[in-house]
Amino acid sequence: MRRLRRIKILATLGPVSSDSAMIRKLFEAGADMFRINMSHTPHDKMRELVETIRNVENNYGRPIGILVDLQGPKLRLGSFTDGAVQLHNGEAFVLDSDKTPGDKSRVYLPHPEILKALRPGHALLLDDGKVRLIAEETSPDRALTRVVVGGRMSDRKGVSLPDTDLPVSAMTTKDRADLEAALQTGIDWIALSFVQRGEDVAEAKKLVRGRASIMSKIEKPQAIDRLADILEESDALMVARGDLGVELPLERVPALQKQMTRMARRAGKPVVVATQMLESMITSPVPTRAEVSDVATAVYEGADAIMLSAESAAGKFPVEAVSTMNRIGEEVERDPIFRSVINAQRPEPEQTAGDAIADAARQIAETLDLSAIICWTSSGSTAMRVARERPKSPIVAITPNIAAGRKLSVVWGVHCVVADDAHDQDDMVQRANRIAFRDGFARAGQRVIVVAGVPLGTPGATNMLRIANVGSDSDADF
Repeated sequence: MRRLRRIKILATLGPVSSDSAMIRKLFEAGADMFRINMSHTPHDKMRELVETIRNVENNYGRPIGILVDLQGPKLRLGSFTDGAVQLHNGEAFVLDSDKTPGDKSRVYLPHPEILKALRPGHALLLDDGKVRLIAEETSPDRALTRVVVGGRMSDRKGVSLPDTDLPVSAMTTKDRADLEAALQTGIDWIALSFVQRGEDVAEAKKLVRGRASIMSKIEKPQAIDRLADILEESDALMVARGDLGVELPLERVPALQKQMTRMARRAGKPVVVATQMLESMITSPVPTRAEVSDVATAVYEGADAIMLSAESAAGKFPVEAVSTMNRIGEEVERDPIFRSVINAQRPEPEQTAGDAIADAARQIAETLDLSAIICWTSSGSTAMRVARERPKSPIVAITPNIAAGRKLSVVWGVHCVVADDAHDQDDMVQRANRIAFRDGFARAGQRVIVVAGVPLGTPGATNMLRIANVGSDSDADF
């Protein structure tokens, strides 16, 4: 199951893709990792999906990562007497703490934290931005707004606040219950929704206690202003373009996507580009040309992974969506321009032994035209530092830790193999050669470079390089 592309594919599971046969088809089509959206998945179903994915993993003998996406705080209006009203441009409209069903002049807002934080001039976006209000007068129990963009408004529609910094946690009571249930099943990544500040991530990490990695979803303007702090606390970023495009002008999203991709790469942390990548394939067997270009842009930028949402969870063509994304990734990475774009974005190595070794491994592999960079890693950090360099040579990570292998399923270019730890340096090199030969990364007579930390099994101690010749007996058992 060696992939012929470096960028990874993250596929969301849902009603059309929850049985073992379909999950196998998605994996064979190119999915490297699966997402379970807790906004729509009860605990029993989540456990069932995790078990199914693990069975598929056992069948194919390759680590498969699982991302559980927490719902986060959902801000919604109350209800209306007649179920819906029509709001017109220029009219006044009040949001208040009165639980009485609303009408065309007012509605209950069951979030006192919003009323306390709103200030005159702040925008309120209703129903994914279809209706826009501007606050004119505010108090802790009432906000008088003016309708700027009118439209039909019905019960329990969502509220977005692009200008308002809400003093609320990114995790609700539901999220905490979902988190604990997910951690008990042994999932690999937690996606944290509606992050506003680094403290939101730190709060989640205290609950996780190292049992999974944290991926922060960037979908709020407030998060953009504090991106450095959020990235420092996070293990990875997700560019959640859907909500980001609601709360920010759409024309800003492409530039922010590029900035976040490069920022995460500099930090050596994975970044996932998500939302509406092949949206038309929910109902069509082929994507639009614009969607193909959108996916290609993320590949050219060197993102670690690209994600399918409803396309694979609820669409009519889930396997076709994954295979289309797979083909786009392969084609872009064959383009001679791709390598020049990736190289131009390469950050300077940080002043650590791990980064110096990773940078040296890339340079040596390029200078000597080596067939692969083989990383022995117990935590995954060695492979992640090498992936930060975006080398031309394939990256093979060998780990005795299945959790590390699953974590690496979202990392650019890493082909992971789970195997017993090496006994010594000679054993490490010999087995690296055999695995490279077996999995098709090197032929007899070719050379690879082996990167590891000595003493073996010490996390984060990357300090050794060794060039090795792949012998004709490299297909021996190991």
